[in-house]
Amino acid sequence: MASASDEGLGFESEDIDASNSALPTEVELLKRAWRNEKASPEILQFQEDVVRNARVQIQNMEDTMEAYAGNGQDALTVSLYQMDLDRTEFLLRSYLRTRLRKIEKYMIHISKTELWNRLSKPEQEFAKRCNENMENHLKQSVLSRLPFGYQDFLKQSISSEEDDMVPEPQLDTFVFCKSKGSVGSFQLDAVGDEVVDLIADDLYVLRYKSIKPLVETGQIDLV
Repeated sequence: MASASDEGLGFESEDIDASNSALPTEVELLKRAWRNEKASPEILQFQEDVVRNARVQIQNMEDTMEAYAGNGQDALTVSLYQMDLDRTEFLLRSYLRTRLRKIEKYMIHISKTELWNRLSKPEQEFAKRCNENMENHLKQSVLSRLPFGYQDFLKQSISSEEDDMVPEPQLDTFVFCKSKGSVGSFQLDAVGDEVVDLIADDLYVLRYKSIKPLVETGQIDLV
């Protein structure tokens, strides 16, 4: 039965429960961040709050399992908690590994662009060490043996005007995406020749570069 305060506001307890159940759980938020990171060709903003809350939840689940094991809780209940724990740990580890793979592949590009600010502090330290180790290794094993003009770590030759040896993410890659809400007509190109009507929960296949702003603002999820 609804409380007096709930009745005074015109809410029923079922409405409040339904509203709370509609909120995404920590695991759902982690799964969303993991899915976006795996599907995106470039590294996305590090989800610090999501990772921190997931780690807290993992610790709480481990404490609960220890308590259940100590008081003789039935094996089925413990196994269900273990399944949830394994799933959460897998998502967290896979999310972090996916980001580290992107850092290893695009570390130079990331360090020279605004993508650097998307990394966590430990990731920035990791990128610095990778960059230093790679540069030292190439200079000692390869670059020092090449003729003059071809010993640059970032350029093919001394005549190159840009760092043409630096791999960059392919932003023209097509990705599957789903709009979280009704965005309406959205312009996919600079001149307005390509326009798509983004409807909530509809699935689209679009170039990542076109929807990049919507991914960064959380209006679209990659799938």
